[in-house]
Amino acid sequence: MKRALIALALLSAAAGCGYRLESGSERFTDPSVRMDVPPFANRSTTPDAGAVIAAGFREELRRSGFRGTFGDVGANYLVEGTVRDLRSDIFSHGTDRFSIENRLTLVVDVRVVEVVRGGVLWKESGLTETASFYAGPDAQYTEANRRAAFEEVARRMAVRMSHILRVLL
Repeated sequence: MKRALIALALLSAAAGCGYRLESGSERFTDPSVRMDVPPFANRSTTPDAGAVIAAGFREELRRSGFRGTFGDVGANYLVEGTVRDLRSDIFSHGTDRFSIENRLTLVVDVRVVEVVRGGVLWKESGLTETASFYAGPDAQYTEANRRAAFEEVARRMAVRMSHILRVLL
C-alpha cells in the first residue's frame, strides 16, 4: 500500500513538472500538418517499386497515428526518396545446384525537407531491408514468392521510416 502511494506521488509530481504520459509528438498528430509523399524515384528493375514504397509509407504513417493530410499544395514537409536497388541473391542451393532460397534486398535513400524553413529534417542513404523467398522449377511460383518478399521488405521499410519520422516530428 505504501509503495503504491509513493508511486502515485511520483507520477503526480512528474505530471506537475510538465511531463505528459502520451506517445507521439504534437506535430505528428496535428490535423493541420500537410505532408507531400510523392512516389519514390526508382532505379531498380521492379517497375512499381517507388510507388509501392511511398504508398506503404503513407499507409504506415496513418496506422502509427499521423492525423494530417497528404498532398503537394501547401505541404509542411516533403518526403523524397529513391529506390536505389532491389536485388536477389542466392542464399542456398539444392543438390541439383539450382537455387532453393534467395534473399531479396531493398536499398532506399530518403530525405525529409521542412518546406517552410527549407531545411533538411532527415536524410539517410542506404537504408536496407531484406527478406528471403523460395525458388522452384516453376517460374510463376518463384516470381510469386519474389513479389511476396518485395511486399514484405516494402512494408518493413515503411514501418522503419514511419518510426523515425514520428520521433523527428
